[in-house]
Amino acid sequence: MASLSRTTALAALAATALLLSNCGQYSSRVASNGPVVKEQKDRKRAPDFTLKDADGRAVRLSDYRGKVVLLDFWATWCGPCKIEIPWFIDLQRRNKDRGFEVLGVAMDDDGWESVKPFLAEHGVNYRIVLGNDQTAQTYGGVDALPTSFLIDQAGYIAAVHVGLAPKKDFIDGVEALLRTPPPDSSRNAAEPDARRAN
Repeated sequence: MASLSRTTALAALAATALLLSNCGQYSSRVASNGPVVKEQKDRKRAPDFTLKDADGRAVRLSDYRGKVVLLDFWATWCGPCKIEIPWFIDLQRRNKDRGFEVLGVAMDDDGWESVKPFLAEHGVNYRIVLGNDQTAQTYGGVDALPTSFLIDQAGYIAAVHVGLAPKKDFIDGVEALLRTPPPDSSRNAAEPDARRAN
């Protein structure tokens, strides 16, 4: 995890680990020889949001319904994010025609001033939107970067990775969701979006 200070980083990591271990809301089921995504019955709906892309166009998560989505919270100053981004570029290139999309949520304080040059320099081939504190809180208080959510075709969170995760976990998770028939999108229609445990 990258952070502004070591103390803040350690505190954020500890708080995130405690939240995940206590509520289990977003915990990944990653184990050796085990599933890399949650069972459909254990998934919570991903909260919708509307954020702007680099061209000023509104982007809604719900626009991606019907596709497998890798939702990545990141920042240009985050070292582990820079490791993962080439993986995501490759995943997008290999799977875009199979119903898969990467959607990056940049959390840089100075916004597009830092983000646009970074995207050009690294050849990012997927859509990036500018995040804010409200969006981070909606997703359980994203205190650690990177934090990535793997979302199924019906809009439910199938896995989460806090901090740098192995590349294989992303590849296997995406492949598992693409090979599985899309879940019933009407399942738990009255269920509220997954939010931070109160």
